[in-house]
Amino acid sequence: MSHHTRVIHVFDREGDITEVFDKIRQLQHTGILVRAAHNRSLDSNSERLWSKLEAQPISFEQQIELPPTQKRPARQTKLSIRFCQINLRTPYRFDNRDPQQVYAVYATEIDCPDGESPVEWMLLTTEVTADIQAAAMILRWYTYRWRIEEYHKIFKSGCQVERYRLAADGMKALVGFLSVIAVELLQLTYLHRTQPTTDAIIILNPLQLRILKAKSPKLPKTLTICWAVQAIARLGGYLEHRHKTPIGIQVLWRGWLKLHDLCEGWQLAKET
Repeated sequence: MSHHTRVIHVFDREGDITEVFDKIRQLQHTGILVRAAHNRSLDSNSERLWSKLEAQPISFEQQIELPPTQKRPARQTKLSIRFCQINLRTPYRFDNRDPQQVYAVYATEIDCPDGESPVEWMLLTTEVTADIQAAAMILRWYTYRWRIEEYHKIFKSGCQVERYRLAADGMKALVGFLSVIAVELLQLTYLHRTQPTTDAIIILNPLQLRILKAKSPKLPKTLTICWAVQAIARLGGYLEHRHKTPIGIQVLWRGWLKLHDLCEGWQLAKET
């Protein structure tokens, strides 16, 4: 990795532990963004994190899209944003007792719909957040965790990486291989959700497109991403007559692997 590259670790509330912050300040070219879980003490007078940020003026408002969860449907929301620099007190168990200088970005939902729990994010970061542009960037970075969680779901449930039992070197190579496939499937599912009518050629190479056309019983006038995902799912065993059944990640995984096998077979047949 280039020394010009800066790595930012994004955590949800499980990462709000002092050991994480202490480790980060020992590393170079490394930062952290974590959602606060604890109302931390900021100084010897026991000023607390939440009261400090609640006393800050609202700097700007930001609209974001909330993805669906088991407890709430997808919806658009508007957040009011406050931010400032703070010093987190270090517990006595650490040798380095210097305060940890970080920035806090506090986002609260405006006009939450009835029956819904309002969004409230207290974000702590080592990245300099001195203006509105930087605070908006931190907020955007935190929303990426939903895509990261989706990637891990694909990696575990679709690619089923945990079912393999290999020696260290073999497992390392396998994880690298499956990681690439998980990213491809993540892109596939994301574009299927956000750009279903876009031309399929942006996610498939010409050979993949040619094979899917040959395997499809009926072709639409326009070969879209939606059509491509359905065609790949059919390769994985998706029953097309069940229109109300969503396409699962495991069936896409099986279809994607079969598409790769068909492409390899096509190329081998062409060479012989």
